[in-house]
Amino acid sequence: MLETLLPLVGLILASVAVMSNDAVQTLGTFIASNKKTPWWKLWGATSSVLVATVLYSWFAYGGDISFGRLDKIPPVPIEWYHALAPGVLLLLTRYGIPVSTTFLVLSAFASTVVFEKMLLKSMVGYAISAVVAYGFWMLLSKYLDEKKKVKEEHAKAWRIAQWCTTGFLWFTWLSHDLANIAVFAPRQMPWEMMLGTLSLLIASLAYVFYNRGGRIQQIVIEKSSTSYVRSATIIDGVYAFILLYLKQMNNIPMSTTWVFVGLLCGREIAIATMRDKKIKKAFPLVARDFIKMMFGLAISVALVLLAQGVSAS
Repeated sequence: MLETLLPLVGLILASVAVMSNDAVQTLGTFIASNKKTPWWKLWGATSSVLVATVLYSWFAYGGDISFGRLDKIPPVPIEWYHALAPGVLLLLTRYGIPVSTTFLVLSAFASTVVFEKMLLKSMVGYAISAVVAYGFWMLLSKYLDEKKKVKEEHAKAWRIAQWCTTGFLWFTWLSHDLANIAVFAPRQMPWEMMLGTLSLLIASLAYVFYNRGGRIQQIVIEKSSTSYVRSATIIDGVYAFILLYLKQMNNIPMSTTWVFVGLLCGREIAIATMRDKKIKKAFPLVARDFIKMMFGLAISVALVLLAQGVSAS
């Protein structure tokens, strides 16, 4: 009975947790800059990309919806501590803590060696995104004031660009983070399970848009100009290309949360530097996000030790 129940519970919890916590990284600026658009329109557009992405991976990878990102993590019988991980993530999401879903969920499955590789790749991703964002926005600030209102004749073009950029980012992000859900399912997922998982993801996404991102959305809206369509488009574009680069690096799973927080960190420091030559104002926001990441990492390490301890006993 438990052999059937635990994978199902883990799959459900992981699906809801990934959409509630990690999806806001990708869709947060989209939500913030489309306050006047009915939530169901935003949900419909992103759901169509979600369906296309899952179906593409399922057909292209022989029933695997993770884009082959679980190659280094062999399937194991699901135990109670595996299902505990996404449950903890859901709890942290309610308090607006942007922890890494990859670390929290996959750490219970990965060996110590793979976990170290995941951590290293995530640290590299954080550094790359922070440096790229800092340099990019230092250059951009010389030619563009993001707080300046978009001209009326350009507004429609920027809106179209944002929706297209968000779709590209959403696809790129899903190709990373679907592994956090697929780890609870067979590597060759039956079509009935695939459709059930897809339906659950779509329903969870509806909840995210209905609540306008929830408390975790605070990490986005507290940053400079993220509610402006032009800024949101630029942020999403840079984030998408960084994720695409890291995806091509290797198939080791990594924390997209760390990449996103690194991006916002570099951008915020660059904007603060260009505006008043003082970066002290940006440090509290950057430090708070970093502390939250470390908190999530500490919990992930605890889960690794728990999993190893239980399996050894």
